[in-house]
Amino acid sequence: MTREELVAWLMSAGEPAYRADQILGWVYERGAGSFQEMTNLPVGLRERLAEEMELNAVRALRVRQAGDTTEKFLFQLSDGALIETVLIPATPGLTSQSDRHTVCVSSQVGCAYGCRFCASGLAGVRRNLSAAEIVDQVVHVQRLSGERVHNIVMMGMGEPLANYEAVLRALKILNSPWSLGIGARKMTISTVGLAPQIRRLAEEPMQIRLAISLHGATDEVRSRIMPVNRKYPLRELIGACEEYRRRRQRQITFEYILLKDVNDTEEQARALGALAARLAAKVNLIPYNPVEGLPWQRPSEAQCRQFQQWVKRYRVAVTLRMEKGTDINAACGQLRLQEERRIGAEWSLAAVVSGSTM
Repeated sequence: MTREELVAWLMSAGEPAYRADQILGWVYERGAGSFQEMTNLPVGLRERLAEEMELNAVRALRVRQAGDTTEKFLFQLSDGALIETVLIPATPGLTSQSDRHTVCVSSQVGCAYGCRFCASGLAGVRRNLSAAEIVDQVVHVQRLSGERVHNIVMMGMGEPLANYEAVLRALKILNSPWSLGIGARKMTISTVGLAPQIRRLAEEPMQIRLAISLHGATDEVRSRIMPVNRKYPLRELIGACEEYRRRRQRQITFEYILLKDVNDTEEQARALGALAARLAAKVNLIPYNPVEGLPWQRPSEAQCRQFQQWVKRYRVAVTLRMEKGTDINAACGQLRLQEERRIGAEWSLAAVVSGSTM
């Protein structure tokens, strides 16, 4: 709920409007886990809140911490679906060195776009997340980690622009001074390239950053690994980016995962450099984070640095991000996939033990 919606609810319940700030303070500043913790509220109001409201849209099932202090959270939703959220320390290319913690947030259960190298879409998409489920990922990460969140990147499971309304509502809530007050310029939406929604985002007043999951600099390579390119080929995607750039005067980032012998060639580097120069875009190179069951491999560090040098010839900003959390399977969807397989195996074993046939 927004503050205005909460005030309206309180007034309809015969409560003063100032209670809204008390409740929101408990939720966003103190990280209350239940309404009963809100001790400066009347008992009757706490009971009514508990009857009519839900405070926790997500529940933490598992937390993994990597040696580089990256933390991965597996959350369960009210319908039993699983999503992942990652807390990332300062990362060159993702944030500035002075920014301390970034949360990578999911927007859907699964993903419908089927990028060949990604674990998120292996089982397709189940549903969109609500704004509450998006916001609560950030709230729970702060509560569980004890770390203040400085940046939000919509780069977790799912395609944010395919869940446009809920994502924008969630970001507006997280941006609000009565919530976590995270600056709009500290928020990034990453898309596989939904051109119509990019044009729509260009009209939004919030100064949200845009990142394009490019991963291929020609239609031939991009279509091979990203089926969405068949619907929105590079010509249409770059046209939408040019409109966004013209209307917003904001720098776009190209996210580019390096796959060995697929998109790490000099030809791809030249094409990528030309596209980035055309849009004055920043390029963020990411060596592939291996996914169990998928055939793709990471190029050697030497090849990654060579690719970076090829792109730099076009006088664009190029960062080589040495990915975080490899030792905890931090790539999107891996922990969820492992948990679903474990649950499936337990159900199968239970069926065998009970003698049932399915």
